[in-house]
This record gives sequence, structure tokens and C-alpha cells, in this order.
Amino acid sequence: MPIFEYKCNKCNNKFKKLVSTVNTDVFCPCCKGHEVKKLFSIFATSGTSSGKGSSCSGCSSSSCTSCGH
Repeated sequence: MPIFEYKCNKCNNKFKKLVSTVNTDVFCPCCKGHEVKKLFSIFATSGTSSGKGSSCSGCSSSSCTSCGH
């Protein structure tokens, strides 16, 4: 289930909500207002980094797709 970020149009509160379906009724936890706007947010992924700088000279792979450079 994705977590979406919202902003309340009534009190300007920004909050996150775990949403199970697209039709989930979302309301502001602060003022209980239903006039909320879904915000564009970034997401994080987990990965590994070699920590050897921005150069790929330390890669043990033949392709930079494995190290993220």
C-alpha cells in the first residue's frame, strides 16, 4: 500500500496517509477537512554505494548499471 502526501486546503496542514485504494476517503487529521490535495512527492529506494567517489574506476562490474553511476 502506498503512502501519499496531502495538503489540506482549509488549514494548510501537510500530512501523509497510507492509502489502500484509489477511492479511499482522505481527510485532514488536524481540522478533519475533506478538501485535500495530493502532493507530488519523491520516493526512496535502497541500494549500495561503493563510497569510492563519482568515478566508476572502482567498479567491479563491466556495466555502470550495477553501481548506479
